[in-house]
Amino acid sequence: MRDHSAARAASRAKLAGLLDALAAGTYPAPDGTVTISSQPSDRDAGVLSMTGCAVVFADTDPDWIAAQLPPGDLSAPLSGTFLAALSERLGRRTHSVDMLTRTAALPGLPPPDLALEELPTAPAPHPRIARALHYRDEVRAWQTSGGVVLLGRGLAGRLEVAVEVDPEHRGHGLGTRLATAARHLVPAGATLWAQIAPANAASVRAFLRAGFRPVGAEALLGRD
Repeated sequence: MRDHSAARAASRAKLAGLLDALAAGTYPAPDGTVTISSQPSDRDAGVLSMTGCAVVFADTDPDWIAAQLPPGDLSAPLSGTFLAALSERLGRRTHSVDMLTRTAALPGLPPPDLALEELPTAPAPHPRIARALHYRDEVRAWQTSGGVVLLGRGLAGRLEVAVEVDPEHRGHGLGTRLATAARHLVPAGATLWAQIAPANAASVRAFLRAGFRPVGAEALLGRD
């Protein structure tokens, strides 16, 4: 079996550097460049796209990847055609193309009226935690009446948040409050990332109101 460790370490460092730059408001030149690299981990393969440029991280022949992407077609890396071909080649599945957003940590504790209670991640975790454990490391979760907020380490070690609001509690701002609470639950100075399906307009609005800002889009290819 091929040893990917060195290539993956290099890919992880490059992606982490790119994410740090995006968090600081520094974007790559929109010159149509598509950077191709190895996966940063066995779990994470996919595409990260920003204005006029993209990164494809997958453990397969870079020449094959380049051949699938017509020069000058800025939409190609996140197109259904390319993602389907890459998924088939890797034996994975594309779940969705998500809007990638980021924000900064907030000082202090979350508002006490949320009454957040931390949930155990083992041995029989909440179903939302079980799903998060499939995609993230160092997962932690808190529950309040009507919703759950989760944190974990995802692509290239970035801090990611997800929230879930029970159907009967939707439409009253709880999603925004949970997303805002997450900003208080991460270390001071940290950047917090969230991937949001664009069609989930309620979630998009909630995260934007909580101070998250779009930086690009991405598609992660799952092994399930």
